[in-house]
Amino acid sequence: MSNNRATGVSPWKSFSGPNLGYVMEMYDLYTQSPDEVEPELAALFKEYGAPVISSPGHNATAQVEPDQFGKVLAAVQLADAIRTHGHLAADIYPLNDRPQAAERIEPSYYGLSEQDLREVPAALLMKNAPSNVSNGLDAINYLKSVYTDKIAYEFSHIVSTEERQWLQSRIESDSLSIQLPKEEKVELLKRLTKIEGFEKFLHRTFVGAKRFSVEGLDTLVVLLDELVRQSEVKSVKEVLIGMAHRGRLNVLTHVLNKPYEMMFGEFAHVPTESFLPEDGSLEMTRGWFGDVKYHMGATYKAPSGLKLKLAYNPSHLEVVNPVVNGQTRAAQEITTTSGAPEQDTNAAYSIVIHGDAAFPGQGIVPETFNYSRVRGYRTGGSIHIIANNMIGFTTEYYDSRSTFYSSDLAKGYEVPVIHVNADSPEAVLAVARLAFEYRSQFGKDVLIDLLGYRRFGHNEMDEPLVTNPTMYHSIHNHPTVREIYAHKLASENVLTLEESVKFDEETFKMMQEAYDRVKELPQTEYQESVIPEAVLNGYPEVPTGVERERLEKMNQELLTWPSEFNVFKKLDRILKRREEPFKGKGKIDWAHAEALAFGTILQDGKPIRLTGQDAQRGTFAHRNLVLHDEKTGEEYVPMHHISDSNASFMVYNSPLTESAIVGYEFGYTIENEDALVLWEAQYGDFANMAQVMFDQFVSSSRSKWGQKSGLVMLLPHGFEGQGPEHSSARLERYLQLAGENNWTVANLSSAANYYHILRRQATMLGEESIRPLVIVSPKSLLRHPLVGAEVEDLTEGHFQTILEQPGLGGSPKKVERVLFASGKMAIDLADRVKDGKGFEWLHIVRVEQLYPFPSEKIKAILDRYPNAKELVWVQEEPKNMGSWSFAYPYLQEIADGKDIRYVGRIVRSSPAEGDADSHKFEQNRIIDEAVTRS
Repeated sequence: MSNNRATGVSPWKSFSGPNLGYVMEMYDLYTQSPDEVEPELAALFKEYGAPVISSPGHNATAQVEPDQFGKVLAAVQLADAIRTHGHLAADIYPLNDRPQAAERIEPSYYGLSEQDLREVPAALLMKNAPSNVSNGLDAINYLKSVYTDKIAYEFSHIVSTEERQWLQSRIESDSLSIQLPKEEKVELLKRLTKIEGFEKFLHRTFVGAKRFSVEGLDTLVVLLDELVRQSEVKSVKEVLIGMAHRGRLNVLTHVLNKPYEMMFGEFAHVPTESFLPEDGSLEMTRGWFGDVKYHMGATYKAPSGLKLKLAYNPSHLEVVNPVVNGQTRAAQEITTTSGAPEQDTNAAYSIVIHGDAAFPGQGIVPETFNYSRVRGYRTGGSIHIIANNMIGFTTEYYDSRSTFYSSDLAKGYEVPVIHVNADSPEAVLAVARLAFEYRSQFGKDVLIDLLGYRRFGHNEMDEPLVTNPTMYHSIHNHPTVREIYAHKLASENVLTLEESVKFDEETFKMMQEAYDRVKELPQTEYQESVIPEAVLNGYPEVPTGVERERLEKMNQELLTWPSEFNVFKKLDRILKRREEPFKGKGKIDWAHAEALAFGTILQDGKPIRLTGQDAQRGTFAHRNLVLHDEKTGEEYVPMHHISDSNASFMVYNSPLTESAIVGYEFGYTIENEDALVLWEAQYGDFANMAQVMFDQFVSSSRSKWGQKSGLVMLLPHGFEGQGPEHSSARLERYLQLAGENNWTVANLSSAANYYHILRRQATMLGEESIRPLVIVSPKSLLRHPLVGAEVEDLTEGHFQTILEQPGLGGSPKKVERVLFASGKMAIDLADRVKDGKGFEWLHIVRVEQLYPFPSEKIKAILDRYPNAKELVWVQEEPKNMGSWSFAYPYLQEIADGKDIRYVGRIVRSSPAEGDADSHKFEQNRIIDEAVTRS
């Protein structure tokens, strides 16, 4: 065929790499079977002929003839294979103990010779080739040098063409190469000397002490140093770091600038407060019960204004990940105006450091990745680092995962992965810069796989040769990164080996002098934990009523939306019923009371964040705080439009995740102590999946680390015959964790009390006495008339820890039995006794707040009934669950000789019956036994 040339610009100039390879392949097909080529592409071939590409550095064009297409296509495939599979042949393992797979990036694999490659224009294989790349062979060798050196890349899994092209351009240009001046190389060696010297000093001085050293991954600190420098250049306000214990002490010392004396003092068991910097640059909190040193965190305020925070973390490894992300979101948001919060993702970001065994092994990791770009949880990307010491405790990688790399999980979330040899400090600097730039450019997560080793056992008392002899014989013969870099600089004539040895000696001398200052202090004697008075005293009775006029005006605003906004008609009618209580008709139900509480809290200047599965509507279709236009799907949030609001409000439907969401919301609360943050489980037992968060953070963070949180957890609970998984919120677990006034646990039976407890919690935000709040919230009671409130119940009073059953107890001398119940059980009993006629011998006390247990108020009630013979705890949960076991010791203290009896289900292994009829029978039996006179 003829090779016509139109007067227009050739379209082939914009093609390169695999796209060009595809065009060539299609042209080859076009010359044989034109009908099999897409019409648009066939038209281009007909108009412009075979691809013509400008040779680099020349004005002339170099046409690819059809008989060369096979070799050119093979060369393009080779170049693409180097980009895609080069990581398999890269020099990224310090111990050189992993096989390299280079066959897929060799010319022979594609039937190419060096001469074949010389005849291929470099421009067909890469854009913007360096000046020393003049042909295809040069291009292939250059790409190999880029993709198989100390840094390896995986980004072909990313869907976005823009991101892939940006990464490819940055990787293949000279911009990533680090050319440090002599002075900076010397400073880098000094930094490595301090990092290693700190670990060696601890090893020699405190023999056998656990420290979970960073040795083998020393450049983790170098990586963090560079991220801090980049953050300061970009005027980032806050960087939040989450990591487990490996290398934590070194990060605290060298990144958070915790003085050597403080660290040595903790090992030597001497008081360290005197070594805290006087300029206030370092902040550390500690609870009265405390925690081990390698779980502790700190906050450092740099002279630049950047604030660094290392999150406190238990030994549950990856569970800190969502916590630091929640902190980050709170640090990014301005919540002091009405409407949605204003978020600036450049104001703060998180660095999350993972273990190589934990990253693929812990389910919290994919949970956190999954919501990284969801609107209620996005933070503009985290920089993830796998501190990869190639082993998990004593478990080799082949017993630890089913993937090639420990990082492979991240690829499912389109996260670019950068592998780097931890023994190459300059390569680590380059990777840090690329990761920071990618996050800034695309607002997405990025993962650095820092590949090293672990010089000692899991902790310094382990002998790793017992279980991993091959690896540890190699490690014992392997020089440290400081030694490797010192020899590199000596070979470059930057300094001599004698000078590097001198740095080591000076570092040891500096640390010895710091330790000498520590040794002058006496060892700390054992002191009993002292709980702060504000915590011990508990919450005061805070007035939480709001004047009627304010409530009525706000209520009307919540029921007003733009005329052009089409609310679903059935929902419109349901919501408009909320006008009736203010007209003397009907009562305020649970969700209505919640909405009024939220509105008044916003008017008081406290922002609100509510999240959970289906939280906008509410699992039971009761809340409806976000309205959807029936015709367009547009959202409207009435809470954004109430007058006199002084704070932001948002309610987000969360992913189907519990553990990572609870951790996130907890993190949000410790960063923004003024925000009322609520998490609602779809069903209360769903919180089972977040048990580690309740155990390690929510219930105990104040005692261990001195962290305050006002997180509210709403756990739908109630036995209605829906089976074992949709009945119990496992109330007993929260009561078992209760102690030292660590949180409030409530099982409410009144919408008014729900209103008041929310307002009380909001009032206490920012106070020393603040603590989390666990509310066992209702399901069938959401619209129950006996739960509803009058307007006056909201305009006056405060939260009541106990409520007495109306209509009972009016004749104190006749009362023989006092029943105690909470939540739905209390309403079931109230429904049975009605107005109290025929039950003069009975009184019912609703224990609304289970912890702290209201013993004094209950005792005052019992004192009114001198002839009461028995106290009966009634619950719907099995005897070994619910609140009975918790309440019994308190009742014993105040019973004054009265019998104490339990009425409820027997001991069970499962929370509830699976059959609705069986449930009804058992529930009626419990009520009958409780209210039948013996």
